[in-house]
Amino acid sequence: MLDKVADKAFHNDVVAGLSLPQKAIPPKYFYDERGSQLFDRICDLPEYYPTRTETSLLSRIAPELPDRLSDVAHLIEYGSGASRKTRIVLDALPQLKSYVPMDISEEFLLGVADALSANYPQIDVVPLVGDFTAELSLPSAVRNGTKAGFFPGSTIGNLGPEGGREFLARTRRQLGSEAKFVLGADLVKDEKVMRAAYNDRAGVTAQFNLNILSRINRELGADFDECSFHHLAIWNAEQSRIEMHLVSEKAQSVTVNGQCFAFADGETIHTENSYKFTQATLRALAESAGWRTEEIWIDEEYPFAVVLLAAA
Repeated sequence: MLDKVADKAFHNDVVAGLSLPQKAIPPKYFYDERGSQLFDRICDLPEYYPTRTETSLLSRIAPELPDRLSDVAHLIEYGSGASRKTRIVLDALPQLKSYVPMDISEEFLLGVADALSANYPQIDVVPLVGDFTAELSLPSAVRNGTKAGFFPGSTIGNLGPEGGREFLARTRRQLGSEAKFVLGADLVKDEKVMRAAYNDRAGVTAQFNLNILSRINRELGADFDECSFHHLAIWNAEQSRIEMHLVSEKAQSVTVNGQCFAFADGETIHTENSYKFTQATLRALAESAGWRTEEIWIDEEYPFAVVLLAAA
């Protein structure tokens, strides 16, 4: 029985996605508790440059943040996960009154929020469980005062061009006319480096990708045979994106809550895109959503950007 709204939304999205000519599952459903833990492991992999590169870049620019964000009273992080990089920003902004980590995985989020509350007793940590790609109301604790959004990890690249624009436009409305926004975005680089980041030798990304099938089985009464699918990540140069797929290794049928879906041998489920940017495409994206670009900091070794936006 699907008796929770979240379960019904999950069910409807999966059924709709598997009914498409190119089967697909929204990547937000990667992040159950196990998925969040696996992604945390991915961030430590030698091939996965985005996390360490962005962390290093944030540490480098941290001394500039107090001046740049001097009026900010509330920090809202979208898709906070383990909030690793958040600590760099919290340490740089002692004037903060509150921090709102927002994540879809409730158990994981509450554990992280408890740890941050213990480490930063002077800041009111107010976790918000929800899907940051949907309309969510911010807690009353952050109603008054200047707000800044924080969206690291190049998660903006998972939303697609239109989804990214809609997200930034929605956060612009949500955060207000005096808002700032700190955005992390991966830049186009050597193809081998990009492909390796999503095809690690330890197979953790493969586990992460396949875990979505395990979640569908557990929560939606499906019967995916995970051993009959394998992970695939490719670079689509025309679209400037890494694509992740799950490949059916044989002709097979799968049922989800009693509904049957046929797979041909070699047919894929498209599970995620990770778009890569240039400085020009980042500026254009921000401008189209009601933001102006104040600064772009770049890591040159593994080209990656941290962008400071202000409400236009």
